[in-house]
Order: sequence, then structure tokens, then C-alpha cells
Amino acid sequence: MPDTGGTALEDRSVGALLGSAVGDAIGGAVEGWTPEAIRERHGGWVTGIVGPWYEDWRNARPIAPYHKGDGHITDDTLMTHALVEVYAERRAHLDAYAIADSLVPKMLTGRRWVPELEADALLLQRVFLAEKWLVARLHYGHVDPREAGVGNIVNCGAAMYVAPVGIANAGDPAGAYAEAIDLAGAHQSSYGREAAGVFAAAVAAAMVPGATAASAVGAALELAKDGTRAAVAAVAEAAQGLSDWREAIPVLRKAVEPFDTVGPDYRDQSLDARRPSRTKAIEELPVALGFVLVSGGDVREAVLGGTNYGRDADSIASMAGAVTGALSGRTGVPGDWAEEIATASRTDLVEPGRVMASVALDLRAADAERWARRTAALDALA
Repeated sequence: MPDTGGTALEDRSVGALLGSAVGDAIGGAVEGWTPEAIRERHGGWVTGIVGPWYEDWRNARPIAPYHKGDGHITDDTLMTHALVEVYAERRAHLDAYAIADSLVPKMLTGRRWVPELEADALLLQRVFLAEKWLVARLHYGHVDPREAGVGNIVNCGAAMYVAPVGIANAGDPAGAYAEAIDLAGAHQSSYGREAAGVFAAAVAAAMVPGATAASAVGAALELAKDGTRAAVAAVAEAAQGLSDWREAIPVLRKAVEPFDTVGPDYRDQSLDARRPSRTKAIEELPVALGFVLVSGGDVREAVLGGTNYGRDADSIASMAGAVTGALSGRTGVPGDWAEEIATASRTDLVEPGRVMASVALDLRAADAERWARRTAALDALA
């Protein structure tokens, strides 16, 4: 494994995945609620790590008795780290078959610490229905991995864990987009798959030396298609001139609302929710990129914006944290948050970033060799 210690590549790689985990843990405590309910529950804006919504969290949720809050990472980070493990083993670009052959077995075997369950468990036992689809379709249904995502709930399930794809393709947003679109085909279709590609592209663009919030979002916007492109453009336009996430929350929600299928009541979704469409988008990615712009690339501000926005707050804050973490590096992620979340989650939040930095170097070497062979062939043909 190449030594990346002390390099800007490792610093930004660690920053991206650490920022993602921090956003996930802080946003997870208020997932599903409105900004107004969040302020009422916590006596004002959430400004850091808070406890669970219900003290009796084991019995309060009929569907998911999870210990959210208290610095616990959620399935967003668990799936992200599982994808890092796949990259570490394969040391190659990934596709839909890699998801079927390597990621799905990790969901089915090998117990790992799941903070929200406060137990060692299978990854499959924590993920949501749209992620269980991977196991049902690929492991039990033996569906062609490139088509397995068709028919699934269209949501942010694939986008939430593809930050490593952006790191693997650091400096190449188009390459990150293409790779994420390929591997996400095993999980999602329509605008859920598109969001995975656009998010990976934003992370890859943020890894570039000298990148800014505007350049990272701009690179993603250039690659985005259909409703996702329209939603990101609308949110980016709405974010212009805003620098306070408190002020931005209702503005960004209004901007993304025409493209969101879930509807105004996040817990009672509309009948059109999660259906494939060329005119719609998931809510999480455009809003996350909006907070990247509003924060000017500051991890703390972007994460707090995504958290207090509510609704799918863990995924929004996680995506915003990944892009801003890639922009600022490890030191841009608040150290007090990172330390407390790593301790509470009993999870090393730094090593995955180091691993992905080494993977990125291996991929660069392999890509260079492949390009040299193609160049030689074209020279001979010319």
C-alpha cells in the first residue's frame, strides 16, 4: 500500500470521509423532523452533538428502534466504510459487479459494531429497505448487477455512500461520475442513480488543490442530467448571496420543493414519492450542495445547516460534510466533534480516508499504464 502520510491527498481524503461521518452522526439525531420541531425539542438550533429525540429510544419507534444521537454514526457511514473495504481489497475501479461480488457479501457476513444497535451485528440488520434491496436482488434474485437497481425505491440510498468514489477519482469529476453511475446501477435507478454520480463528481472536484465551494458545485452541475441538474441549478441560484444557514433553510427548501417527490410531510410521503422520473430529484443532494455554497466550504457551518434543515438530515449533513471536508482537509473538520463521535461510535473515522488515499494512488498508476497502452496503439494506427 503506497505511503500517503503527510500528503495533501491523504489530508483531503481523510477530511472528506471524516466530514461525512461527522455530518451523519450529528444530523442523525434529528432525522425526519421539521426545523420548527427540532428547535422546540432542543430549545433552539442544534449546534453540535445532541442526544436522541426520545429518551426511551428502544420503544419509541415502531419501525426502527435505533439509538440515534449521542455521536452515533448511522447506516450512511457504515455503508461508506464498507465500500472503502471493497476498494481496499480490489485496488481497482469499481462497477456494478463489484457491488454484487464484494459489497453484498459484506452486508451478509462479518459482524461489525453498529452504534445505533449498541451491538455487533450484520450490516444488513441496520440498513433501510432500499439497501436491503441489494441483498434481495443480487444475492437471492441473481439479477444482472447492471440492472438490479431498477424497481427499487428511488432515494438517496446509493448516493449516501459514494464519497469514496470521488476520492478514488480525485481531480477527475467526469471519471467519478461515470464510475458512480456504473456501480450505483446495482442499487438505484433514475434520479437516485443520477444523484450518486453527481455527488461523487462533487467530491472529486473538491479534492483538487485550490478548489472552492463554487468550483466543486459547478463541476457537479456540468455533469448532472435531467431533474437532478435542474434541482441543483435552482438551489445554487437560491443560495447566491446567502451566508447564514439559518436564513438559508427555508430558501433552499423552497428551491428544491418542485423537484422533490416526498412532499411537505416527510413522515407521510405523497403517493408520487420515490417513483422514477426524468423531471424530479432526490432532495438530499441539491440541498447539501446548497449548504456547501452557503457555508463557503466551512465544514461546521455546512453540517449545522444540513442538520437543522431536518427531514433526511443525516444524509444531507453527511454529503455536505464530505464535500466541505474534501475542500478543507482534516483540520477543517471540528476536532471536538470528530473525537467525540469516533469514541461514541467505537469506530476509527480516520483510517478509511488514509486507505482511500492509497487506493487513489494505485488507481492513478493503473490508469496511466492503460492510457500509455492506448496512446501507443493510436500512435501506431496514426
